Amino acid sequence: MIVERALELGRLLGQSEEYQALKRANDRMMAEQELRDALDRLRGLQLGLAEQADRGEAPKPEQQTELDQLIGRVQVHPLYQGVVTAQANFDKLMYKINEQILEGLKRGAESRIITFG
Repeated sequence: MIVERALELGRLLGQSEEYQALKRANDRMMAEQELRDALDRLRGLQLGLAEQADRGEAPKPEQQTELDQLIGRVQVHPLYQGVVTAQANFDKLMYKINEQILEGLKRGAESRIITFG
């Protein structure tokens, strides 16, 4: 029963306006080739720098400059900002849901009556 209710919650979340807005914002962002290329380059650069750090190597100045420029370019892009806003709204919804789950756990732990319905 719990697993079925979790599945139902997931279905409802997928239909929520917050999730749909996040999905639309992400789709718009990924349709923008220049932004997608910048994000891919940023991800690759971050991975490379993380590997360097694991080896105890400091980033080269030109790598740090490129990283800073890419971050700045991506962060000011309106489509990226739309994703950040939509993600924040979805996160707020998930926070509220988690609060309700926690409240339900507390009530369930205090109750001496076992229900399976």
